[in-house]
Amino acid sequence: MKAMIALLLTGVWLVGCEATQTEPSAKSERIESTPVVSKAVDRPPSVRFTDITEQAGIDFVHVNGAYGERLMPETIGSGAAFLDYDNDGDADLFLVNSRYWAGHEGADVPYQALYQNDGQGRFTDVTGQAGLKLTFYGMGVAVGDYDNDGWQDLFVSAVGENRLFRNEGGRFREVTREAGVAGRASDWSSSSAFLDYDNDGDLDLFVVNYVKWSRKIDLEIGFKLMGLGRAYGAPNHFTGTNSTLYRNDGAGRFSDVSQAAGIKVVDPVSGVPVGMGLGIVPADYDLDGRVDIFIANDTVRNFLFQNIGDGRYQEIGVFEGIAYDRDGKATGSMGIDIARYRNDQAMGLLVGNFANEMSSLFVSSGRGAPFGDEAVLEGVGSETRLSLTFGVFFFDYDLDGRLDLFHANGHLEHEINKVQPSQHYAQPAQLFWNCGEACSRRFVEVNDAGDLSQPMVGRGTAYADIDRDGDLDILITQNGRRAVLLRNDQELGHHWLRIKLVGVAANRDAHGARIELTAGGVTQYREVMPARSYMSQVELPVTFGLGDFDSVEKLLIHWPDDRKQKVTVSKIDTLLVIEQAPR
Repeated sequence: MKAMIALLLTGVWLVGCEATQTEPSAKSERIESTPVVSKAVDRPPSVRFTDITEQAGIDFVHVNGAYGERLMPETIGSGAAFLDYDNDGDADLFLVNSRYWAGHEGADVPYQALYQNDGQGRFTDVTGQAGLKLTFYGMGVAVGDYDNDGWQDLFVSAVGENRLFRNEGGRFREVTREAGVAGRASDWSSSSAFLDYDNDGDLDLFVVNYVKWSRKIDLEIGFKLMGLGRAYGAPNHFTGTNSTLYRNDGAGRFSDVSQAAGIKVVDPVSGVPVGMGLGIVPADYDLDGRVDIFIANDTVRNFLFQNIGDGRYQEIGVFEGIAYDRDGKATGSMGIDIARYRNDQAMGLLVGNFANEMSSLFVSSGRGAPFGDEAVLEGVGSETRLSLTFGVFFFDYDLDGRLDLFHANGHLEHEINKVQPSQHYAQPAQLFWNCGEACSRRFVEVNDAGDLSQPMVGRGTAYADIDRDGDLDILITQNGRRAVLLRNDQELGHHWLRIKLVGVAANRDAHGARIELTAGGVTQYREVMPARSYMSQVELPVTFGLGDFDSVEKLLIHWPDDRKQKVTVSKIDTLLVIEQAPR
């Protein structure tokens, strides 16, 4: 059946290589769910996000190199990362760029970009002086202090060889070759993450690979949109790939341990790799002290690599219920995030999917229990069906102590509206307020959040407190367009506490540490793991909204080396830096 009829990533059916329009019927759009009862408590608070990109000094424009042949990498966009590269205590910004294809160069040379924050949300381009003015077909970014020297390092994935940059006191030096993490020139890597998978106190590196691609393969497949000519292709017409796990051996060297670690997943019949990975979020979902790994795969089943110790993983996505959507189908999965958004033991795994596929919200019933897709029941089902979602994350935008949801949206095809009237190339982002137990459906879409409603060709997205006012601001990358920085202008008077952990025996960035904070009798949970969303990374400090509560009753740190540390909180509405206590 797959050889005869396949679903194109443009939301149209492909018969052979000729696409025809398949606008969803009203019946197919209708999703049964419990109606929301309108009452005052159901209404999201008045919070506006303001586009401050230009006034903040960010002039970055993404270049995908498109010149008419419609090559698949041109659709994917790029990631972004908030990091404190100069150790001055505020969130700087790194933006990944791609490039023009050989023989089709533009007037300007596109570079990767690093912007230094002055602490008030104003940025200066320091790419050249920081040693990062480089051109290659970049995709995603991961940040981590892999050598535990107190300076955050950068890994950038790419079409072709990847790059690792060591931070040497605020200036970066490329160390890809000596570190052994370039990958192959034929690889197409997407997301990546630093994590301590073996709990030895240093950060290892996981690199997600997408599909086996070349210009020759792409053009030979010959994708078409009815009446519009050549179209961008779907991943299920390409061969899958395996991702790569690099173990940190110390002294600046990494070893590829993918085979021994059990992260290579192949079809038992054909022997061909299964994965078509775009998103990654590491998390200790079963709370056994070892970091597991969730992978969002595009048009094939999602993966859950459970860390079983001794440096090994087993892939159990099907058994744990996160491989397929509520209808038992693989989706066009892009971005991914995980959190205990109910402030209890249940974990929620959010996956952004393709157009005409609602987002997935897989929820466990407790510690280590199987997941079920509760997107419809929780209020993010029909609301997200039409959107083509890339970056997603949980965050508490109104600081009320409940984690909300964010979606960055945008299509692949510039002319999609000509064949699907319900679809548009540029699409507004979506913000969902966590109403808690007071509403019949937990998440309520926010219809008026200021400049979030402007249509964008959204791809990667990340958050940080760029101006030190306690609330979280948003960065969205656009495919082939300018990046967008949105300042959170909430004025609700809610209290907050931001926490930055510094590992001693554990890795210095404390990736994998879990934090429990209790205020007003309610316990919130966070895991320090900035790699999330879509080819992007959020800031390292963790933010807790406290709502109207003006004190913290309990703060407990679970360090990655299994030690626990209780901390007395004497002040709120501040950043609290906690160093790991000695044994």
